[in-house]
Amino acid sequence: MKYHLITLGCQMNMSDSERVRTVIETQTGYQWTDHEEEANMVGILACSVRQKAIDKVYSRIQKWNKWKNKKSLITFISGCILPNDMEKFLKLFDIVFRMSELEKLPEMVRHYGVVTPASLFNDLASMPGNESIDHFWKVNPHYSSNYEAFVPIQNGCDKFCTFCAVPYTRGREVSRPSGEIIGEVERLVGEGYKSITLLGQNVNSYGLDKKGTEIGFPELLKQIGELGDKSGKEFWVYFTSPHPRDMTDEVIEVVASYKCLAKQIHLPVQSGDDKVLIRMNRKHTVEKYRHIMDTIRRLLPEATVFTDIIVGFTGETEEAFENTRKIMDEFKYNMAYIAQYSVRPGATSSRWADDVPREVKNERFHKLSHDLRKHTAVHNRNMIGKTFRVLVTGSDRKDGYLSALTEGKIVCRFASANTGLIGGFADIKITSSTDFSVEGDLIPVVEKALNF
Repeated sequence: MKYHLITLGCQMNMSDSERVRTVIETQTGYQWTDHEEEANMVGILACSVRQKAIDKVYSRIQKWNKWKNKKSLITFISGCILPNDMEKFLKLFDIVFRMSELEKLPEMVRHYGVVTPASLFNDLASMPGNESIDHFWKVNPHYSSNYEAFVPIQNGCDKFCTFCAVPYTRGREVSRPSGEIIGEVERLVGEGYKSITLLGQNVNSYGLDKKGTEIGFPELLKQIGELGDKSGKEFWVYFTSPHPRDMTDEVIEVVASYKCLAKQIHLPVQSGDDKVLIRMNRKHTVEKYRHIMDTIRRLLPEATVFTDIIVGFTGETEEAFENTRKIMDEFKYNMAYIAQYSVRPGATSSRWADDVPREVKNERFHKLSHDLRKHTAVHNRNMIGKTFRVLVTGSDRKDGYLSALTEGKIVCRFASANTGLIGGFADIKITSSTDFSVEGDLIPVVEKALNF
């Protein structure tokens, strides 16, 4: 019996999928197939944060339900899903479960057709992150890579940004025990993993829900940094995503103090206009954000900075948008994930008029993307002639080339047919650049002469 799982959405869903695969393969007898048409059971880890992701779910389940006319097939769905979406999926999928109910999935499969009552999804207090998420974290993940891993440190969100569905899909913030986190990181380092990402909706509020009984985020990073120093091994640790409200100078100081803590910061700003930030309930101002950026530039001058921005949010005037363009010019991000605002049912802003026309959102999206390209192009050109340590991630689309990432997550390609380099570090001298990537030459490893 074979199964296939499709994962939509963010890195948190990707991490969740690794634990889902462990449960399926160790407790149901199903084995993975890369080809969904070969599977006897197919599932989706969905994401209600973007309508496009939900549209993909409907497209997939329509196709799968047609396959049932020709063969026996079990369908299931879980993930980061709004109650309204989940209630609709109950009528389309054979099995529907919350991630905190993962331990029940094998029994659901054995009693094919058992689903979770829709009423359970209508009470925020019963959402994942509020009861059995601890059991979920104890599942050993089926890592999808042998050199890159995602380690969840937290689930849920207490910020309630008015545009966001996460508090209604994952529940309130719950911190994973620090001992489990350190243990998983230590095991990954021992197994030779080179890139480890700590995951949470607001990683820098880690431990705030367990004050007095758990360490905070700076201390967690410090202990991982010390683990790295003692290991003698080379690896990079990232974290995503922090919230500006909880971002302290101490976090940046700790990152600057330890070699294994990667010099790359993802700091979502969402808007460069204070009035829009208030409507978004972001709980930070442009000035607060500027202080954080100034601290990063002072303590981590080599760091790259990524961000998230929404254009066309309800009430965003032309002046407000121009303020966002100003911060793009001021902070000169290395990458910005720019999204056109879309209404998410259940989020606070869904009660407000979506009053920025689609064509205006599209125009603002393209203007901001152009601004981003202008700054990334300058940064990447300045890399030419310098040598960078990179993690080789796979074959490049260009024949005869491999693809890699710098510590700052700048995409780099270099000529090589040696696929044995994949999953390891290499040194690359940059020879050319584009707006969003660089190219260079592999510097051969010089073996030290043995003296007899």
